[in-house]
Amino acid sequence: MSHPNIKSALKILEMLDFPKAQLNTRSALTLLALANVGPKDHFSDSENPLLGITPIMDWIRHNYDVFYAPNSRETFRRKTVHQFRDAGLVLYNPDEPTRAVNSPKAVYQLAPYALELLRKFDSSAFSDALSGYLNIRGGLAEQYAQARNMHRIPVEIAEGTVLSLSAGIHSQLIKDIIVSFAPHFAPGSRLVYAGDTGEKMGYFDSERLASLGVTVDEHGKMPDVVLHFESKNWLILAEAVTSHGPVDGKRHAELMELFDCSSAGLVYVTAFPSRSVMGRYLSEIAWETEVWVADSPTHLIHFNGERFLGPYVD
Repeated sequence: MSHPNIKSALKILEMLDFPKAQLNTRSALTLLALANVGPKDHFSDSENPLLGITPIMDWIRHNYDVFYAPNSRETFRRKTVHQFRDAGLVLYNPDEPTRAVNSPKAVYQLAPYALELLRKFDSSAFSDALSGYLNIRGGLAEQYAQARNMHRIPVEIAEGTVLSLSAGIHSQLIKDIIVSFAPHFAPGSRLVYAGDTGEKMGYFDSERLASLGVTVDEHGKMPDVVLHFESKNWLILAEAVTSHGPVDGKRHAELMELFDCSSAGLVYVTAFPSRSVMGRYLSEIAWETEVWVADSPTHLIHFNGERFLGPYVD
């Protein structure tokens, strides 16, 4: 960490009261990338381009000759950029706030007040600018968080209980499974699990799942939605597919193993937002599973077997 700009970026993060976990070379270089301050630039030259995680890493390698392995993307995202976002230092998808959290097009951008602060770093005005920024930072972070929350997707999972999912078509499809598929094909079913691309788990009734003999640790690769169809004692395992991840042979085997101890019968469902999306994956769908399409909610496509909808017993 010999370059003066890296040292300065680290000093800025320290003055902004970031915790020790973010006071490192990775975070300093990320700040430089988001400000587009290269080795020959000054902070007065700061800009605020829209950058995704991989472009940030590419920029660092190209400008400061520091290489991070591709599998470091999640470290950048979860241990640096998320903290920048939560502190109001950067904005998330300001060009398209409804973009899905797991979209490959997701981008970050220095917030306007942060950009103005960085531009004053090498000047006599920085001290006053820093004081002013710190005084309003909490309000800015709250304001940006409220703006993000405006685009979240509410799902009523029980009377008076609303689950809030991250924005995006994947979350919308998860909502469709809960509020449209379930009433049609598993009336009276209880939601056990609903994933959220923005959180580790959006909703998880681990006690109900355990009562059915299934214990899943935090590393278990859960389907997007799990419903307990109590009247038939079925667990419906549904994958919401907008860009990848149907219940193919490999996923079918994974889910069978994950729910192997279930006292409830297992039903495997792949959900698509439309038939046009479904058409791209038909050749991958595993036999003895079901396919549901949100834009034709009263219909179900059955892939072989002796029953229309239900578990198969070995």
